[in-house]
Amino acid sequence: MADFFITLSMLFLLGLFAHWLGVKTALPSVTLLILLGIGIGPSGLDLYAEHREQWFPVVANIALVMLGFLMGGALTGDVFREQGKRILALSIGVALGTSAVVLIGLLALGQGLVVAILLAGIATATDPAATEAVLMETDRRWSPLGVTLIGIVALDDAWGLLLFSICMVVAAGVHSTGGASMVVAGLWEIGGAAMLGAAIGLPMAFLTGRLREGEPTLVEALGLVFLCGGLAFRLEVSHLLAAIVMGATVANLAKHHNRPFHVIEGIQWPFLVMFFILAGASLEMTALITGGVLALAYLGLRVAGKVIGGGLTSLALGEAPARGLWTGFALLPQAGVAVAMALGSSHRFPEVGELVLTITLASTAIFELAGPLATRLSMKRHP
Repeated sequence: MADFFITLSMLFLLGLFAHWLGVKTALPSVTLLILLGIGIGPSGLDLYAEHREQWFPVVANIALVMLGFLMGGALTGDVFREQGKRILALSIGVALGTSAVVLIGLLALGQGLVVAILLAGIATATDPAATEAVLMETDRRWSPLGVTLIGIVALDDAWGLLLFSICMVVAAGVHSTGGASMVVAGLWEIGGAAMLGAAIGLPMAFLTGRLREGEPTLVEALGLVFLCGGLAFRLEVSHLLAAIVMGATVANLAKHHNRPFHVIEGIQWPFLVMFFILAGASLEMTALITGGVLALAYLGLRVAGKVIGGGLTSLALGEAPARGLWTGFALLPQAGVAVAMALGSSHRFPEVGELVLTITLASTAIFELAGPLATRLSMKRHP
């Protein structure tokens, strides 16, 4: 019990130090938290190994469910009337552009077709937590770019899972093995999450906020958010997507709420602090060396894909290409969803799975550190 409290206090104090250092250096707190996590992880001092393994899955999932609920709250009718076409177009354009550039680039470099297809699917995944944290830290969450990014990362989970499922099917076809089950699994993970989020969001929209006029109480909000997360795991659907749909449902239907998400915003940051530190502590930096040249190629191609996809989409929308270029550059953070995809591919294709997993782990370490810097730079340079 003593170790539990001491470890918890150290995580929060490290988070406070990262926040202070971020203010002094203008570096994103997310990057600093991950660096601190690497310092206490297996690539550094290797502290709290037992607690890391026990806590990270729980803390990560709690943080992501709350984050998904808050992100869904930003997807209101007003936002879609003003930017809906742009958000939808950019989310699809950046996802397809990233996948296409990675696939073509890896094939041009002589990589095998199956590996190139799998990495093309994994490359679409982003990290909503890191993007949201940078927006909150820079007070640009409700700026035009901030609202656009929130909308894009909210939809990215769906597009990423769908594209990855298609890539898995194509890769299975190359291997001449059954792949239809991968499409069914992918569609269920997306469609089931949407149905679950709507099923909980509808009664939540009309029943919460009645005990205290104007907004739901913390107990009401957390109870239903955690119920959504628990049922998502039980039904084996995306808990992040389910929470996003639930948040969007409440935001658009709960007219008696002034700010229905305010109560959760206040307690989200402590969970995110632990999430990013434990994420850094879970990164295996040795994967950077193991990944070698292929990892470097994948890094460059994913960056190019995000930027090119955003630029071409803006051009198609009749905007200045620079707007899309910086939007794509802001979407570089990548974390848990990509690793989950890589683990799935390693089980499905053991012949190349280890290589795909190594490349993903190596690139995740870089994108988790450099991605928030790219997001912050984009916030400053976006026209």
